Amino acid sequence: MDATFWVGAAFLMFAGVLFYFKVPGMLTKALDERSAKISADLEQARQLREEAQALLANYERKQRDALAEAEEIIARARDEALREADIAAKKLDEAIARRQQAALEKIALAESQAEVEVRDAAIEIAIGAATAIVAQQVKGARADALIDVATADLGRHLN
Repeated sequence: MDATFWVGAAFLMFAGVLFYFKVPGMLTKALDERSAKISADLEQARQLREEAQALLANYERKQRDALAEAEEIIARARDEALREADIAAKKLDEAIARRQQAALEKIALAESQAEVEVRDAAIEIAIGAATAIVAQQVKGARADALIDVATADLGRHLN
């Protein structure tokens, strides 16, 4: 018997011991468990990826909605500002018109007061002139009586 025989016999015995203790089954079972764990990890990773994509899509939609809402708010604010500017312009025009009307009324009042003052001054001058003329033409007590009657009569007609 040579060494090759003993190496072959030792190998067969070693293989027999391995099969006796079911080492190939344990290896297969360990590899199957490892494969199952890897498959489960891959499935979990796929699910997590799908959830992440769903969340991303959801956040992108929310971002688009928020941008649209912000644009809508800006548009409403712009419209409101324009509306307020129009209202302010109308109020300013109304205030200017009121002040202009008040100024015209003050001018009209001043004109009427000036007319009254001029008329009163003209009456006083006319009375003074009439008194002077009558005083020059008529002398004595009769002149004083005529002057008093004329000035009283003139005062009644002018008022």
